[in-house]
Formats: sequence, C-alpha cells, structure tokens
Amino acid sequence: MIGALHRALGWLHPGLKVKRWLLLLIVGVAALCLGVLLIANLTVFDLIGSLGGPRRATMVGLVAMLFGLLAAVVSLRQLVRSVAIALHPEAESRLVDLMLNQRRLQFGPRVVAIGGGTGLSALLRGLKRFTTNIAAIATVADDGGSSGRLREDMGVPPPGDIRNCLVALADSEPLMTELLQYRFNGQAGGLSGHSFGNLLIAALTEITGDFELAIRETSRVLAIRGRVLPPTADPVALCARMADGSVVRGESSITAAGRAIDYVYLDPPNPRGLDEVAKVIAEADLIVIGPGSTFTSIIPNFLVPAVNEAVHAAAATKVFVCNIMTQPGETIGFSAADHVRTIQRHTGELPFDYVLMNSAPVDEWVLERYRAAGADLVEPDYTEVARMGLIPVRADLVNVSSDGWVRHDSQVVARRLIELVEERVPALM
Repeated sequence: MIGALHRALGWLHPGLKVKRWLLLLIVGVAALCLGVLLIANLTVFDLIGSLGGPRRATMVGLVAMLFGLLAAVVSLRQLVRSVAIALHPEAESRLVDLMLNQRRLQFGPRVVAIGGGTGLSALLRGLKRFTTNIAAIATVADDGGSSGRLREDMGVPPPGDIRNCLVALADSEPLMTELLQYRFNGQAGGLSGHSFGNLLIAALTEITGDFELAIRETSRVLAIRGRVLPPTADPVALCARMADGSVVRGESSITAAGRAIDYVYLDPPNPRGLDEVAKVIAEADLIVIGPGSTFTSIIPNFLVPAVNEAVHAAAATKVFVCNIMTQPGETIGFSAADHVRTIQRHTGELPFDYVLMNSAPVDEWVLERYRAAGADLVEPDYTEVARMGLIPVRADLVNVSSDGWVRHDSQVVARRLIELVEERVPALM
C-alpha cells in the first residue's frame, strides 16, 4: 500500500511537466460532473437560489460540460505528450506518427529468422520496419576471431553472430550501436581484435551464469525490436567431412580449407535446444531461413534436433531466402536447387515451402570481381525448384554496396516476405 502511494506521488516530482495537466484534468472532470448535475436539474441546486430556475441551470450546465470536456481533452493530450517526449525525444514533432507506427509494428506478424553471419543481420534490419514480433535464432558454432578467442579463454558460447543480430534490431542511440560493434585495434594488447559487444556479452554471461540471460540483458541496453536467441546453450563445434574424405574441425577452418564440403555435423552431436526457441517457432506466422553461408551459418541451427523438429512441425509460412552469389570454400558452382538439396540432406524433410530467389541482373564489372575470387552468380533455376515440390518466388533483390559487394536489399526482401504471409492468411482461415 505504502509502495503504491509512493509511486503515485512520484508523478508530482518537479521537472516531469505533468502536475499542471493533472490539475487541469481534475478541474475538467469536476466541471463536467457539475454540468451533468445542472442539466439533470437536481434539487440540491435549488437551494443555492442564484441559478434563476431550470432553464438557466441548463445553460450553465452546458457551458460547464463543454469547458470540462475541453479541459479534459487538452490535459490528457498534454499528459501523453509529456510522457512520450520523456521516453522518445522525437515525439515532440511527430507524436501521432510515432504512436501509429509503434501500434502497427506491435500488431505485425510473428517472425522467426534462422541463420547467422551478415546475411541474418541484414535481413533483420528490413524486418524490423514491419514488425516488432521478431525472434532471431543465430548459430553459436563460430570459432574464429574474437568469438573464438572468448570461447577458448572463457568457455562461453561464441557471441559474434548474436551481437550482430542485437545491433541489427537495436532501436537505441547510434553511438551505443557503434560502441557494441567497436573492435579494438592492434595497439590494445590482449584486447586487440576483440569486439566490445562480444566482451560485454561474455562478461554478462560470467556475472549471470546464463548465456541466454546475458543476451536478454544486452537486449535491454539496446532497446531492440524483438529478441535474439541461440539454438542451444551447449558448447558445440562444427565439423565437416570433405568430399575427399578428410575431416575438418571448426567453422573458420572449414571455410579456409578451400575444398568441396560433403557433410557438416556438430560435436558433440544432438545438443539440447532451448525451450524458448521451440516456443517462438511454434507460435510463428513466418519462419525465414537464410540468407547466409549454407554450411556454416544456416545448417548448424538445424543440427540441433529440437530446432529441426520444431520448424518441421510449425504451421507458419516457411521461406528459404537463397543467396545471390556463391561462396568460395562452401558453395562454388551451386544453383538455387543445389542449396535446397544441401539443406534437405542435413534436415531430412525440407523445412520450408517457398524459395525466394533473385531475378535481377548483376553488373558485369561486379561479376568479374567475384569470379576473380572464385565466386559467381547463383543460378535461380525456378523450374528445378518447382519440380522439388516447392514454390519459387522471384524478386529483384540485388543491392550493390559502394565498395562493389553484392548484398540482399533488406527492405525488398522483408516486404516480399510479409506479402507472402498476407497472401497465405486467407488459405489458413
């Protein structure tokens, strides 16, 4: 009781700019009540003797009601504005737009995005413009760079892909997101090469004793739209059996091997999935798989049995976003259908119904740059994909960065994915 009273009185602290509007609201409600009583011509007002009879009482009552209504509307509007500006400075100039947009995002479809690397984070930047109901499931099999060192030194799951997803979904100040992505240079001694965000997640994991809780706390700092989850909290290593029969251990070593990959698996096998991951997958309206490195970013998530089973059982619209370019060390010479077959081989029954492929041409000078590195354009073989029982979806997805690298246009991809959900809704009802 005392605590509730203390919180209520907290609204009267100086500087909140709400006391004047609370007072006006009280006056307005009182005037409104007075007006109703006067119009009702209750006998208590006859005792006053100065109202001049029922007709004058009615006129005074109408004026009191109008004043009270106006005062209540103005005070409520200003109260909302004062609170909104305190929480979001931009609300001062476009409060209605912000409120409408936030409400639209809150009622957006429930989306689960599965993958890792830059592909997943780019997708999330587009999806957060359409909904806040996003759950990103990012692989934790990375063993290179800062993530690999933290994994070896501190025994925490590699946080690199998780960090990128958190930053992609962030709705915080630009300086904060820049801080999370900051990487210490060679002058920093033992910190050299480490990302500040990775260090923060690793430190929170040691403090809380729980990797998932550490991610949740980092999410609060960044005020992200949605949530980010690892497929498993168990320490796992990604291994590959190469086409020549050799075995390579470690994600970074697999890509660097430069040999055709036959099959990938986790060591130890069958890690435990998180209950929360299975829950968000079961409740999803849309499950997006990719884009990203097929063998080292997408498939590792499905090597967690609970994730694979949950996706197969889900009633959501399931879409595979195919890469635009092949990847040296992983998918040289792959067409879209080859990507699909590779995923099917690792997951059993295909975990998606649609395949979103790029139909836009890529400039020759860009292709020449990729070919020099051993990569090329992924052939969007629509007929072969359809023959596999899937629905091919084509769109102009190319976005060439200023430095000449091909990326998915996150806005176009997100818009097309949302359209697929909306097109399927009547069929589900």
